Amino acid sequence: MKLENRFTVAVPVDEAWQVLLDVERIAPCMPGAALTRIEGDHFEGTVKVKVGPINLTYGGKASFVSKDEAGHVVVIDGSGKETRGTGTAKALITCRLVADGDSTQVEVDTDLNVTGKPAQFGRGVLAEVSGKLVDRFAACLSEEILAGSPEPVFAATAADLGAPEGVDPPAVSVAPPAMPRPPAEAIDLLDAAGAPVLKRLAPALAALVVLLLLVRKLRR
Repeated sequence: MKLENRFTVAVPVDEAWQVLLDVERIAPCMPGAALTRIEGDHFEGTVKVKVGPINLTYGGKASFVSKDEAGHVVVIDGSGKETRGTGTAKALITCRLVADGDSTQVEVDTDLNVTGKPAQFGRGVLAEVSGKLVDRFAACLSEEILAGSPEPVFAATAADLGAPEGVDPPAVSVAPPAMPRPPAEAIDLLDAAGAPVLKRLAPALAALVVLLLLVRKLRR
C-alpha cells in the first residue's frame, strides 16, 4: 500500500536537510523506535507496536538508497520482522524537502507492505495511523531542531589546566552531559487510529469479553 504524509518544520531547507540525515538524532522522534546500530548509511533498530493487549516488537534494518542534496530528496529502504512471530514489514520511503520561505515542507511517500496482526486493519486505518504518527514525529522533530545543539560550558580554571598563577589559560569548552532519552514506548495502534478501528473491532472485542466471562463462570 502507498501512504502519503506532509508536514512543515520551521527552519530553512538546508538546515532541515542536515537534521533529517542525522539518523541518530531523529530516530528517538519516531514513536516506538530505538536505534541499536549505525554503520555509515546502514542502521538497525527495533520498533515496538501495541495492538490492544498484544505487544509486538520488530527487529529491522534500513539504509539510504540515495541522497540528492541538490534536490533535497532522500530514499530509504527498510525491512523488519517480529522478534516473536512471523509478521513482517517492508517499506521504501521517499522524503522530499521543499523550501517555503524560512520554513520547509516535508513530503513523505511510503510504499508499505505489512503482514501479521497490524495488516488486519487495512489501508484506510493504516493511513490514518501513519498520519497521526507523522504528526507526532513532526512535533518532536521541530522541538529537536529549535532546541539546537547544547551550548558549551566554559568551566576550566588556571589551576585545572596547570597554568601559572596570574596567567590566563586558553579557553576550553566542556559540553554539558546529554540528557538521557526515555526508553521508546510502543506505538498503540488502537489509540492512534481512534474511532475507526474501535468501530471495526467492536464486535470482536465484545465477543472476547463474553468469552472471558463464560470462562470465569465455568471455572467457578
